[in-house]
This record gives sequence, structure tokens and C-alpha cells, in this order.
Amino acid sequence: MPRLFVNSDLVEGEAFALDEGQANYLIRVMRLGLGDAARVFNGRHGEWRAEINKIEGRRAELTPVDQLRQQETNGCAQLTLLFAPVKKSETDFIVEKATELGAARIQPVITERTQTRTVRLDRFQKIALEAAEQTERLDLPDVSDATSLDAALAALPFGTALIFCDEAGDEAEAPWGGQSGRARPMAEMLPALKGQPAAILIGPEGGFSPAERAHLRARASTHPVSLGPRILRAETAAVAAMTLWQALCGDWG
Repeated sequence: MPRLFVNSDLVEGEAFALDEGQANYLIRVMRLGLGDAARVFNGRHGEWRAEINKIEGRRAELTPVDQLRQQETNGCAQLTLLFAPVKKSETDFIVEKATELGAARIQPVITERTQTRTVRLDRFQKIALEAAEQTERLDLPDVSDATSLDAALAALPFGTALIFCDEAGDEAEAPWGGQSGRARPMAEMLPALKGQPAAILIGPEGGFSPAERAHLRARASTHPVSLGPRILRAETAAVAAMTLWQALCGDWG
């Protein structure tokens, strides 16, 4: 049964109109007709089975018939992903996988070494919507426009633990900072943060500048972590870090 996110309220017996794109998908792509059903959700009223009750040209209406799932209360602390945009396809991948992995907020951040400084917010929102439809989420993540690292940190709710994926060491002359000053393994650090809202910070290609790294490590609520002995691509690091968090602190347990 097709599954769609809609903005309308979902109330048994109260019909609502689809937008043209959704109507085209159900009627012309999926070849549904009057009386056929789709699953719909809006992030507020759970998931419903809704039947097509009207088709007029490029428009269609659905009527909610049965509630399939009630809106879930997030039983784990909320997770924000802060990441420096990279190339287009890799950034799209990060937004898609962050949605699949349950991020409540997705925030692109501009750092000193960020190479891609312009993002398409409408594109990110569309990617997140499609990922939510496909992965049985009952809500959409809040996807924000790109902002500076300082602004993104200042906007974090009080009490949010910043999980700083810090791949560097402290030796200025050694490749990637050598081994001295390396952060603790993420899996070792996370259990202490269980139950707290958290934000995972992923840097750009080339990592954070020495000044950014020093500033981040000086923050009282920052927890530097390592993702292992290999230098990961930004999109790989985002998936790896979110996977660890969901397994140890999130809703996988």
C-alpha cells in the first residue's frame, strides 16, 4: 500500500485534498482508483489507511478510514546531526541516511574548511520527506538551512551533549595530528550520555581547523570522540556515528 506524508489533519471520515504531485503518484504511477487505499501520516495524528473518494483531472481526495498506528512519543533522547556540507551527492546521502537513522534535526554547518557553502534547503526537505515515507517514520526531521558553526552551537537546546567527532591528534607536525591527544572511542563514551539530548558534529573534508578544534574542546558540554583508527569520509562518519548512538543511546535498544 503506498505511503504518503500529508500536511492535512487526519480525522476519521473527514476528506482532504492531495497536492497534484501526490495525486499523480497515486492515480497515474500506482494506478489506484476510487475506493483504493493508501497509508498517510502527518507527524501529528499517527498513520491512517485512507481511501480515494474523488478524482477530478489532476486532483484527488482521500478520506481517513482506519488509524493504523498512533503517533509515537519519542521514547529516547532526541538527536541532532550537525554536518559540514560536502559534494552534492554525498550531502544528499547524509540527509537521507540521517532521516532513516532517526535524526530529529538536521543542520548543515559552515566551518573554516567547508568547501560547499551553498545548499538547497528545498532539496534536502524533499529527500528527508521521501526517506521518512519509505522507512515507516511517523514524523519528519526538522531540516534547517546552512548556518555558521558558532550559530549552530548557540542554537542547541540547553542540556544538549555535543558529540564532537574529532579525528585529529595534538601533534601539529604529524599527519592528522599524530596519536597524542586522540579522543576516546565513541562506543566507550556514549553510555554516560544515555538519556540526554545529543548533537553529533561531523566536520568537512580536511577536518576542523586547529582554532575550531581548540574552541570545541574547550566547551563544557563537548565530548570529543574517535570513530576508530581510519580517517573516514564525511558521509561515512555521519552514518557510523549515528548508528553507534542509536545502538547505545537511542531507540535500537
